[in-house]
Amino acid sequence: MRLRADHVRVRVPATSANLGPGFDTFGLALGLHDELEVHALGTSGVRVDVTGEGAGQVPDDEQHLVVRALRTALDHVGAPQAGLHLVCHNRIPHGRGLGSSAAAVVAGLVAARALVGDPDALDDDTVLQLATDMEGHPDNAAPALLGGATLAWTQDGVPGASSAPVVRAAALSVHPDVVPIAVVPSVHLSTRTARGVLPPSVPHADAAFQASRAALLVEALGRRPDLLLPATQDRLHQEYRRGVMPDSLALVDTLRRHDVAAVVSGAGPTVLVLARRTGTADDGTALTDADDALAEAFGGVMAGWRILPLPVDVTGALAHAVA
Repeated sequence: MRLRADHVRVRVPATSANLGPGFDTFGLALGLHDELEVHALGTSGVRVDVTGEGAGQVPDDEQHLVVRALRTALDHVGAPQAGLHLVCHNRIPHGRGLGSSAAAVVAGLVAARALVGDPDALDDDTVLQLATDMEGHPDNAAPALLGGATLAWTQDGVPGASSAPVVRAAALSVHPDVVPIAVVPSVHLSTRTARGVLPPSVPHADAAFQASRAALLVEALGRRPDLLLPATQDRLHQEYRRGVMPDSLALVDTLRRHDVAAVVSGAGPTVLVLARRTGTADDGTALTDADDALAEAFGGVMAGWRILPLPVDVTGALAHAVA
């Protein structure tokens, strides 16, 4: 297979995983995007120019995550490798639980799809599988790729063909009155640290509780936003992480005492609020049941936190060749 384009543009959304009880399974694409251009060069080597989040901190060579993902995809379809020039404008905060690494991986994979110009060679199932192989789990990759809310899982490989787990994802409905709000702190937290404090097993009662809440979340997201508070209860991961993100969990506690559905976004430390629309302001922005609670929680002193109302991104990753 050959490259049919030498210049592509990519846009990929931020994501929030888990959504409370859906650990490593549920995800939501958010209207905050990284954008990049990829130039395939006739010469060898890699150059990566980054503005915005991660500028001066992420690798600018073959170790850049977009480059690694792109090369993985080209190898997968037997396309030739090339020199690369990436121009990245990053808006997704790094190390905050908003899927920045999944966004980079998905961006590289769909960039490769646009470069080879054959969607069937790198269809969504293949891209999701490759992204999960790189990321380790599909909860962020699925909504980054597909948009909207997603439910991702792994299943056994096809008998006689492969024993490797196969990754699948399905779209979930999101009620128009659900208004995501990301409350982003200034501090970073690595996913490795956040996962490192989780126990190897949990009590059976907590597992049963979690299953009921995960099922309820599907109904609450799609048809019954009034059930979002109980539907976002968690006993599997958040409390175990309190020691590594105490301020985030304190904010979750405060908001939930005010009947606002708040959870840790992915591995944190961002807090995701699944607010309910109560009206529309004069400027067209949504009024929600979380507005007063957030104002009271911070008292006008943000101390490095940012409150970002973000629409649900319904398109997912986009990539197209540039003439």
